[in-house]
Amino acid sequence: LLRFPFIRNLGEVYWNILFDRGKIYEREGDTKRAIEFYKQSIDVIESQRSTINTEASKIGFVGNKQAVYQRLIAALFADGQYAVAFEYIERSKARALVDMLASKQDFAVHTVNADAVRTLLAKADTAESEARMQSETADTGHQRSLAVQARQQLQQQVPELSSLVTVTPVTAQEIQGRLLADEVLVEYYAEGKELYAFVLSKGGLQGIKLNGEGLTAEVQNFRQALQDTRSTYHRDLAGKLYSRLVRPLEGAMKERNVLIVAHGPLHYLPFNALHDGNGYLIERHSIRQLPSASVLKYLKGVKPQTTGTLLAFGNPDLGDPRLDLKYAQAEAQDVAKVLPNSKALVRREASESAFRRYGEGFRYLHIASHGTFNADAPLSSALLLSKDSANDGTLTVGELYSMRLNADLVTLSACETGLGKIANGDDVVGLTRGFLYAGSRSIVASLWKVDDEATAYLMTRFYGALKGTSKREALRLAQIETRKKYPHPYYWAAFQLTGEAN
Repeated sequence: LLRFPFIRNLGEVYWNILFDRGKIYEREGDTKRAIEFYKQSIDVIESQRSTINTEASKIGFVGNKQAVYQRLIAALFADGQYAVAFEYIERSKARALVDMLASKQDFAVHTVNADAVRTLLAKADTAESEARMQSETADTGHQRSLAVQARQQLQQQVPELSSLVTVTPVTAQEIQGRLLADEVLVEYYAEGKELYAFVLSKGGLQGIKLNGEGLTAEVQNFRQALQDTRSTYHRDLAGKLYSRLVRPLEGAMKERNVLIVAHGPLHYLPFNALHDGNGYLIERHSIRQLPSASVLKYLKGVKPQTTGTLLAFGNPDLGDPRLDLKYAQAEAQDVAKVLPNSKALVRREASESAFRRYGEGFRYLHIASHGTFNADAPLSSALLLSKDSANDGTLTVGELYSMRLNADLVTLSACETGLGKIANGDDVVGLTRGFLYAGSRSIVASLWKVDDEATAYLMTRFYGALKGTSKREALRLAQIETRKKYPHPYYWAAFQLTGEAN
């Protein structure tokens, strides 16, 4: 099939054939040639934004694109090409994000020439659609060329928006250059029984193979154990997970500050609560997280200038007394008292309309409400605020990609706000990724349905600590302080910082 030139124009079929040829080479023991064909297959996959091709599905050629990345990463790791494997892990996450956003058109454009950028985006999509719809003709290549040119222009003019509609490769060296001097990055990649860790610092990159067998079940068991605040069983599981995930890396994790890029089930894991037998990880390390290492390129380095300090939304009126959170109301009012020039909006005032109207004018945004996540339709995951005649009160992930914020920090003190879909290629696409794109430098969000009384206690201490230290360290100090009053990790370990540390 690869001998026929027309196959190259059938993108959805072509990448599958290249992938199969690579698997044949791998079975024959020729890893080098297998790697070559897997890379070619991925190049074809990444040349298009959309994953939908009706002609391919008609003839049964709908394959799992992430499987190509998985086979390539395993082959590269086995061949000792750790830096290249790391780069393809980042590309797999980028592909997953592009797939999730493939149907979205109305992205917020954070640049002065917004109309020109939107025209360019539409041009790229139109050219690609026409190329897919055409059969094997001379014009197919021309349309693909137009799409490629338009995407290259997007990459030059609006690199962050470009990263949402096309895969933009990033090198380990580039990530290394963006790490803070006193920080080490730990990126995990979990697939089936395979589990890899990459430790990147200013000094270099190490690749370490870990034990991935039964990882998902172990993470689920740990989270379940954390829900029982009368039991100490969670400590045993915290020790097992520490031995599996952290102990083999201790020699490389010399820095106090750690940036974790999780994968698969590890997105559901509170790393702060892992235990080495002597103490929790939070006692030795100050941790922040990112959905992918590539996001480092787009984090806002400069703190925004705003007239207001903190705007808090608490216990919005959701029209059902069973959804009321009385401590969330007190929490919003209490955190607004910690910092000057702050305001709390509660009940009906805590509306989506108010968020849209006032959100851009405050340095810190604090939302103490319910959050929902939809694994099947991640763009529908949402924060719940009060509704009115202008807005329905459901602030979705999809809407965040169309918004513009100017926040140094967004705190989501709500139910399960840190969760998102664990897609095949990962990027847990929760509210955090949407807030980063909308313009927030950092997000603090919870991994489970938190206790609102303990959370109110933690949050007032977090904002108090922010006056004199970084966001990463402020959260760590607040969690350690909360632990003194509420010792069980259920009460203090749910929150994690994503984005800028300072």
